[in-house]
Parts: sequence; structure tokens; C-alpha cells
Amino acid sequence: MCGIFGHFSFDKTDMTRDVIRSLGDIINYRGPDGQGIYFGDGVAIGNQRLAIIDVEGGSQPFYSDDGNVVVVQNGEIFNHIELAEELSSTEFSCKTHSDTEVILNLYLTYGIEFVNRLNGMFAIAIYDARIDELFIIRDRVGEKPLYFYQDAKNFIFASEIKSILNFPIKRELNLQALDSYLAYNYVPAPLTMFEGVVHMLPGTYVKVSSNGLESYTWWRLDGRSQNDVSEEQWVERFNETIDDAVRLRLRSDVPFGAFLSGGVDSSTVVGFMAKHLACPVKTFSIGFNEEKYDESPFALEAALRFSTEHECEKVSPNLLSYWDKVIFHCDQPHGDVSFIPTLKVAELASKKVKMVLTGDGADELFAGYDKYRELFESTDPSLPDDDFFDAFINTLSLFSEESRVRLLNPATQIVTTFDHTRELISNRFFELNDNDRINKVLYVDTMLLLSGNNLVKPDRMGMAVSIENRSPFLDYRMIELAFSMPGSMKLKNGETKYIYKKAVSPLIGENLTYRKKQMFTVPIGEWLKHELKDMVYDLLLSEKAKSRNLFDYKFVQSMYEEHCKGECNYTREIRALMALEVWFRQFLPDYRYEA
Repeated sequence: MCGIFGHFSFDKTDMTRDVIRSLGDIINYRGPDGQGIYFGDGVAIGNQRLAIIDVEGGSQPFYSDDGNVVVVQNGEIFNHIELAEELSSTEFSCKTHSDTEVILNLYLTYGIEFVNRLNGMFAIAIYDARIDELFIIRDRVGEKPLYFYQDAKNFIFASEIKSILNFPIKRELNLQALDSYLAYNYVPAPLTMFEGVVHMLPGTYVKVSSNGLESYTWWRLDGRSQNDVSEEQWVERFNETIDDAVRLRLRSDVPFGAFLSGGVDSSTVVGFMAKHLACPVKTFSIGFNEEKYDESPFALEAALRFSTEHECEKVSPNLLSYWDKVIFHCDQPHGDVSFIPTLKVAELASKKVKMVLTGDGADELFAGYDKYRELFESTDPSLPDDDFFDAFINTLSLFSEESRVRLLNPATQIVTTFDHTRELISNRFFELNDNDRINKVLYVDTMLLLSGNNLVKPDRMGMAVSIENRSPFLDYRMIELAFSMPGSMKLKNGETKYIYKKAVSPLIGENLTYRKKQMFTVPIGEWLKHELKDMVYDLLLSEKAKSRNLFDYKFVQSMYEEHCKGECNYTREIRALMALEVWFRQFLPDYRYEA
């Protein structure tokens, strides 16, 4: 786990070394254990290191023996031991135990196609001076972040947008990204809130040369056939795959543990960890004084079942004081306030460990959210695809298109393309034409929601306190298994995660398996009416907020008043607009829309 950054000059003009170093300095928390930078002719690539594997010998960059190929990475290659063994009989055998050296030697052996051999979470940069080409590569579903910016003379990439903003580029609001944020509560890739800054798509790589950029997709989920096997066979395949995914992710040279909410996902991960470890698993959770939102009793139940060393901390409304820090580390607004408790539990864990396993990704792969059940219970299965898609996109919407028309300043609407916001979803939905509707819905969330929001959360909140997050459910074998499984094995008779729960109930127990799902969030809806009222007025209705000239602020005020009276629950809408203003004050403090 680290942060990477770099620059490629199309006209071979070297950027000053101080500027390049500053790209890493600003994300030092991602890698406080050291900075390493390669400076070449019109090119530089660097790394901020958080040492997890081969603490002594794993400093980056890694260089080929002749110095012509240079590699940096952010992430971990979980099968690096097996890959190093394969390389041991070749001329490119490894001299260290570092997974980054494995990447280098695989590239020297197989070229860019080496990436298909990796089981891991990664963002990789490779500069090959022999051909004067830079490659940047992102993992299959976007566990590790990667952004880039290009103009006529420069190409800049980094693990976080703030590094790119530290380069002398003009900061401009991307109004199309704003519309997508209002529609979906996050900004889907490849958009970002900054005009010209691109969120690199998962499963792709970019080749940069004096001729410009070429983008390639190196991994796809579409086109995979579904297997028709018995429930017992699915149970066996599921358990075999998640068990090995957990085993691989226990490879670490530093202390580690797990986040444990007491939900089926985190309990499953901890259960398999306990099977593989001789010592107790260190587990961490947080709770709330409001019983409706408090999962800590279930976390304790799981901790007792697996005899973990468990720590829990209760939090209160002052947790919202973390919001500025959350938005700073995200670089973009996110209406999902579960980022805040995630930061809190990461802080708790960072006092004892440097890496944790999590249950991220399971809901999107195996239909864990209630929204999936509600969608399929409320729609006629005989609906044509286009009509079903309309019903689906309504379930995704924060502000519907009609609501955005009311919300946005009329002048803002003129330059915003609602169709483009819709196409971001429809392109993915109809891409999986050879699969059933349940899997098509899950595919959208796997390819967009994960990289745009749900994986931003563990990465940024963990990195904020220099802690690595690993999710066994996002092992590529687990993902491919999930999309070879019929949707009817995931959502059956109103039961979410049907075959998954059947598979793990002997391990984690019936109570943890089948209890009602709770979202990992904070009770902000009630806080907005009382404890946070001053904050609401400051972020939504102050003169500073209104000076943005983006919205109809009478409409905003009416939403808040109706929410306070209990006439409508506008929790999600209000918190998304508040997060947006927090973001403006940090990244574009003087912004005002001028028609």
C-alpha cells in the first residue's frame, strides 16, 4: 500500500524536481515510510511507501539491472510468492521478497500482458526507457485509485487528485460531474469534479508516449458464461474461493487485524481468518448510542464466536467534526456519511495494526443490499429491458432528473447534459447482454459504484491514518465466480445473498447470517433536525453557500423545512448538498457560477 505519482513531458521538458517531489509530499500519509523518485529525460515516476511486505528490501522504485525499466506501485500483489517461484528458473529471478520486484520481472519476461497474472489490488506505473513509453495500470475493479491529467505538453498521474492539483493546472468545476454527483450521490468514473482530471477506469491501462495517450481494457467481466450447477456445488465453490482469498490476504510482515461490524461480510472474513491463524484475530468496531444504528452487540457476538481480541468505541454527533477531514482525503464530495465512521474505526485500528481485512465488495457481487430485493419485488419480470432499466435507474437516483431541474439554477441546466449522466449507467447495464437482470444490476454497481464510492471509502479513510485495507471478496476469482453464478442464486424468494448465506451459516452461525442488514452509517437524519441545525444553515443557506449561484436556494430551504417537520425524509439529499459545500470550501473556495 502506497501512493504513486509522476509526470511525462511530450516535448521532453523536465519539470523541476521540487515540483515532482511535492506531488508525493502532499500525499505523504499514504506512504510515510519513505519517498522514492526516478528522474529521467522528461519523465519522473515516484512512490510514497507504506511498508507492508519486505519492510527492509521493498523500497521503490525498482529498476531493471540495466536501469532502463523502472516500476512503482500502490497496492499489494497477493500471489507474489507463487509468481516469484515461477520466475526463479528464468533470467529474471527475484533478489528480494518484494511484490514490486515481481511486477518488474514479470514485465521484463512477458511485457505488458503480465498484468493478467496478478491477483491483487494495484495501481502500477512502469517507465520503459528502451521504447520511451510510460504505462499506468489499474486493477480489475478499482480497489486502488488512479487519476491523470493531460494537456498539450504534460501528462501527470497520481493516486489522489490533490497531487495533480499541486501541479500548476487551472482548477475548474466540471459541471457534468456535478450533475452526476447530484444524480447518484458520488461521481462515477471517468468523471471527476475537476475539469480535465480523469478518474481512470478499473481494468484498464494507459500507454503514454511522444505520440500521446492510448487506452486499453485488459480485463472484462462481460462475455462470461453462466454455470448451471446445484446449490451444493455453488456452496462448495463459494467456500473454497473465499477461504483461499482470505489465506492469500494474510501475507504481511507487519501486525494486522480486521474491521468487524457483526454483519455477514465482516463476520465471514474474520471466521476464515480465525481458521488460518494460530493467534487470535485483532478486531475493531465502533458503535452508536442510538440503538437503531448500533451494530456493536453483533460485532461482540462475532468476536466471542471466533475468540478475537476485540476493541469497540462508541461515537456521538460530534463525529461530524470529521467531515472536513473526510472530504479532504476524498478530493471529491461524497454524500455517503459512512465514510466518517469508517475513518473512526480506521483510527482505532491504526493504534494496534498496520493492515486490516474487510468485507467490502460482497454486497455488490452477491446482491446484499435491500435495494436489490425492493427493485425486483416491485417490477414486472415481463417488462422490456428499456422499461426495466428506467425502473432500475430510479432506484439509483439521489435527485431524479425532475428534481435536478428544480434544484439547479436555470442557467446551470443549460450547460448540463442530463443524457450523459444517464448514459454512464446505461452503457454498463446493456454491456452485459448475455446475463440475467439481477447480474446486470450488480454489474453496474460492481463497475461504477465500487470504484466511484464504496472502494474510495476504505482506501481514503485507511490511508488517512496510514493503514492498509484488503478485501478478500474482491479477489478476481471471487468476482468471476459471482458473475458465473445465476442471479437466482443470489436473490431468491426475497432473500438477499441467498447462496452466500447458505454457504457461511455453518461458520458464522444462523443469528449473524440471517439477521436484518444494517447500513454502516450514522443517524444523521435526526441530527440534522436538532444538533446539526447550525451546520445545515451554514453549509446550505448562508450567503457563502448561496454565492455559488448553482441552485435554487428557496427549493433547498423548503426541502430542509419539510425534513425538520417530518413531512419528507430528505436526509440523503441534504447531506449530499452539505458535503458538496464542504468540498467547495476546501478545493474551490471562491467558486461562483457565471452564466
